[in-house]
Amino acid sequence: MTDPARNAAPDAAQQPAPTPVPAGFDAERRATELAILDALRTVVDPEIGMNVVELALIKQIVLAPDRTEVKMILTTPFCPYAGAMIQQVKDVTEEVVQHDVKVTLLAERWDPRDAGLVW
Repeated sequence: MTDPARNAAPDAAQQPAPTPVPAGFDAERRATELAILDALRTVVDPEIGMNVVELALIKQIVLAPDRTEVKMILTTPFCPYAGAMIQQVKDVTEEVVQHDVKVTLLAERWDPRDAGLVW
């Protein structure tokens, strides 16, 4: 025999609580981050022939209303193209956000496995 109370739709008190939106989440901010990452795909490491996003060189994008910071690493500490790549990262990011961008190099060592590369 079926219990009608068991098959009834749960009342609002029994409904699961909605998933809370993480603090600081902003759809516009996320869209800007994705646009920046798309633009950064045009910055290619000439020695490896892959872009800085695929190589997992971009570690963080910090957005503020009037200033943006891109934190990145290089494939090697003495990369001969470091200056050109950093300038390209700055330039393409500024095209997206339309304000000054700071590029910070981190001391973290690059690991090809982070980019899915296995030799």
